[in-house]
Amino acid sequence: MTSTPGTSYTLIPNQKYRRSTRRSSQRCNPSDTHSQSLSTLGYFQTLPLEIFQMILNYLSVKDISMLSMVSKTISNHLMNYISTSAGNQRLLLRDFHNLELPGKGEGSYILEHYRSLGLLLKRCTLLLPTKERLKYIHKVLSGVSCFKLNGCPSPLHCLGLQCYGVFLQILTAGWDELECHRVFNFLWELSNLARKVQTVVSSKPGSAQKLELRIRLYCRSVLLNHWVHRSDSAFWLTRILKPWPMVNQARLLYIIFGPVSSLDGHVVWKKMIQGPTDEASLKGLAEAIKLLYDAEAREWTTDDVISLVDELSVVPREWLMENNARLLILSGNNICFTFMASKAVNGRVAELARLVVFLALVCEKDLYCMDWAVKMMQKVCNVFSTPGERNYFLQCLENAFAHLIMDMLQAVLSGDRDEEDSSFLNLFHLVNAQANFHKEFLCLSLVSPSSSTA
Repeated sequence: MTSTPGTSYTLIPNQKYRRSTRRSSQRCNPSDTHSQSLSTLGYFQTLPLEIFQMILNYLSVKDISMLSMVSKTISNHLMNYISTSAGNQRLLLRDFHNLELPGKGEGSYILEHYRSLGLLLKRCTLLLPTKERLKYIHKVLSGVSCFKLNGCPSPLHCLGLQCYGVFLQILTAGWDELECHRVFNFLWELSNLARKVQTVVSSKPGSAQKLELRIRLYCRSVLLNHWVHRSDSAFWLTRILKPWPMVNQARLLYIIFGPVSSLDGHVVWKKMIQGPTDEASLKGLAEAIKLLYDAEAREWTTDDVISLVDELSVVPREWLMENNARLLILSGNNICFTFMASKAVNGRVAELARLVVFLALVCEKDLYCMDWAVKMMQKVCNVFSTPGERNYFLQCLENAFAHLIMDMLQAVLSGDRDEEDSSFLNLFHLVNAQANFHKEFLCLSLVSPSSSTA
């Protein structure tokens, strides 16, 4: 080692820096770039694209969806494959009308297939903005006519809309509310639902039967039926109803959930006004009302739901009171009480008394416990602010029983009897209802005299 005169330290040779540089350059050799590219496709890097797509034909849809999560490059390759005619033919099954294929379980196999396809497209498009995801998915599915509102010539015997619905449910699971709004708006515009709904809610009921049927099937099968959580169902039902005035909301609710003919699936508009109906005809409407009344349906107030129920009871004309009472019972205690309390607060005491009579009649006919009707009546009595108002209500209740019995007796005595002798049966049930109602009322009064409202 040498040192410069006048210095007390030894210089470090520059040679060491050169050795360090050589080691650094060895780390960044061209083979690293190839290895990074190889890491995104793995061993598929060595295969031609045609061979890669041939391999996909041997994988199930679930396996392909797992493969899509390996890397962005593979995901892009899969998106390209899905868009090809071969991928389209392989993945977009169209056995929507062949519901009895051997070992296929009444079409459940095709529903499961579209669940898996929904997961595949969800994963493939994960990195795209919502708008671009929807455009791509629409491009993939646009060739399937049975996914369209007016696409299938035999919608009652087709699983196409149900497959579209389960696909949509899997695709949007976990998406936030803003993204789901975009999905609904996309579907709303794509199917031109706004104009079609406007047609049926503003026309004479039943004048557009085929369109009513298609709207019902599309809304239920695609937008409403497949959600696991009630909050999701409430969200989509709200999106369907909220753009319209209350009177149109009631009409649309009846189209989607009201009774239909077992022969052709068309909405039966006169079902509620021609005679007493059964629980099955009202169950769908009752479930929809409970869904909107639920605390998770944040966009609906109690007044909104009660107004909707009130409006529904005159679609297309005023219902028989018995059908109105049956709907309230099926809708649950909270809705039933709130509806009745609303009448009490607004001074509609005669209507309220008549409604209690029909609640008792439905309990008698449908074998519900009569003490429920009595307890509901007692609870409503507490809404009245003075003893005089309560006594007036009870007087109206007794008069309602008497008037209805006389009306039914007159129908029996007139001799106008049908094959089932329904007028006599109605009188029989009403007399029993009155007896059982008063028996329960007396029992409750004797057990706890302090709670008596009389």
